[in-house]
Amino acid sequence: MRKLRLILLVVLVFSVYAKDQNPLVVESDKELKGVTDKKILWKKDGAKMVLIPAGSFQMGDHFNEGKDNEWPVHKVELNAFYMDVTEVTVGQFKKFVQQTGYGYGGDWNHVAKYSPGDDYPMIYVSWHDAVAYAEWAGKRLPTEAEWEKAARGGLEGKRYPWGDGDPTGKECNFADTNVNENSDHVEGWYTATAPAGNFEANSYGLYDMAGNVYEWCADWYGTDYYSKSSAKNPIGPNTGAYRVLRGGSCYFNTSTLRVADRNVDAPNNRFYLNGIRCVANIE
Repeated sequence: MRKLRLILLVVLVFSVYAKDQNPLVVESDKELKGVTDKKILWKKDGAKMVLIPAGSFQMGDHFNEGKDNEWPVHKVELNAFYMDVTEVTVGQFKKFVQQTGYGYGGDWNHVAKYSPGDDYPMIYVSWHDAVAYAEWAGKRLPTEAEWEKAARGGLEGKRYPWGDGDPTGKECNFADTNVNENSDHVEGWYTATAPAGNFEANSYGLYDMAGNVYEWCADWYGTDYYSKSSAKNPIGPNTGAYRVLRGGSCYFNTSTLRVADRNVDAPNNRFYLNGIRCVANIE
């Protein structure tokens, strides 16, 4: 009996491992109805995605160290969704342009200067470029609330995706990593962006939720939006002049790496630190 139990345990572990190594391949969010797999593979752009579970979290700055637009801390409830494990890469965006003939108005030489390879995050994208890519892939941009919940990785009230301790150089690609010769993570030095997924993942399995490049969110920006945000699945103000960006970048310091930090830009602007990460609804 004991031997039988051991055999069953081995079979169970192997089956879970095999399933993790061969994730469900999905072509559209319609196929996600009833799916609870922690990891999937999105066929259109080849992106690995992870499940962000439904539930509530406390959104905003818990340490009173940010800007006024990060207050008040408020409870937000979200439906479950899937999110790209990494930022959209140069190679994935090139595939989108080649397949669709999309009129990308950026300069590929500028992209190559800071993201010098297909496995690096795509940059110099406007909000409209980001939306066009997401729609081609059959996905969408995350709402600001979805982005923050995902970045927190299930850790409540923490400063960064990994907890409260300031980064040492192994957690993410940020300004101090690039200039500090005493960094503990010498192999991680980058003068610009790092290849997508090169640093540690958070508890949900998401890479580069702090540092590397800023990521466009779906929302219009509102300075005081937190004081009147919907309690469930908020989507931001109805209108505005700027769109939200989250996550900090390789050229900014630790303050912008905080999960509560909010940044903005005009939706038409292409900036060398702005990139894309997509999500998919669960029907």
